[in-house]
Amino acid sequence: MQRVSGTKERIVEHSMRLFWEHGYERTAISEIIAAAGVRSGSLYHFFKTKEALLIAVLEAYLEGLEPQVMDPAFAVTADPVERIFAVLNGYRRAILVTDFRYRCPIGSLALEMQNASDRARALVHRNFSGWREAIARCVRDAKPVLREDVDPDSLATFVLTVMEGGVMQATAERAIERYDDSVRHLRAYFDLLKRR
Repeated sequence: MQRVSGTKERIVEHSMRLFWEHGYERTAISEIIAAAGVRSGSLYHFFKTKEALLIAVLEAYLEGLEPQVMDPAFAVTADPVERIFAVLNGYRRAILVTDFRYRCPIGSLALEMQNASDRARALVHRNFSGWREAIARCVRDAKPVLREDVDPDSLATFVLTVMEGGVMQATAERAIERYDDSVRHLRAYFDLLKRR
């Protein structure tokens, strides 16, 4: 039974990588089968359609958000504002480690959702919402040092926009300065939001 579970997880893991590298639409089922080292019958046993596989990938990203993205960044510091910038620094490292091939996997998949099912679009939304909520919690925790009129949810949306835009520009232009400029201006904005 454990082997069956391992097969399913392996298919999802390789699908995540291939969707990230090539996009959902451009990744063929045959590529996933080859990468995962399974027979087509095994893949179709777990996933009746390619979209069912996409849904499993989006669910895996949702499950991995806290342990893989937020928790490591939050472990660096207890300061809630610095935790936000630690998360952003994680994306900066990813850009450099992948030699500018990194793209936010959810952001990339979101661009391909025009023909997807309601369930797939809802999972993209839940992934973005989970990311924003983690950042909004940091903003709420920073309330003692931030102005009373700061809206945590709206500010978290802005932080997500800065990250996505910074990643896209840095990778497209192969220039980390695009990401750094975005984050630098965000930090300056946070400074303006502090109580005087």
